[in-house]
Amino acid sequence: MKIALGSDEQTTLTAQLIQSLKQRGHEVLLYGALADHDPQTDWPLCSSNVAQAIATGQAEEGIVCCWTGTGAAIAANKVSGIRAALCHDAETAKGARIWNHANVLALSLRTTSEAIANEILDAWYSTPYSDDAWNHQQIERIRALEQKGTSGT
Repeated sequence: MKIALGSDEQTTLTAQLIQSLKQRGHEVLLYGALADHDPQTDWPLCSSNVAQAIATGQAEEGIVCCWTGTGAAIAANKVSGIRAALCHDAETAKGARIWNHANVLALSLRTTSEAIANEILDAWYSTPYSDDAWNHQQIERIRALEQKGTSGT
């Protein structure tokens, strides 16, 4: 699977994420401070670039990181079709996959340890989207919200 990974800074966590994703057999596309010669290292830009890569089919899923993870998730979620989830543990990651069909994982560079990151990745990549009718209805409701945009109607 092609995974887009972006962060506004390089840390031991981002280095571990790259290594872990490659060990899992994924092709990793790097954005922001993780990419060579990428001038768009601010978290709104690199996170939205990760999301755009998914929206345009360049990547199948993504991971975005910033100090808290919140801003990266917010920026990614501004792109239509993206469901970014900020996860601090494996159970949250599992739930984001099952019930929210999340396609972008957001992580905090400040609070995510390397051990927790591996647990989150294990849960994220081993948990399929729910296939029940009720859950699909919820995802369709999210898509309808995207279509409304800022019109408020």
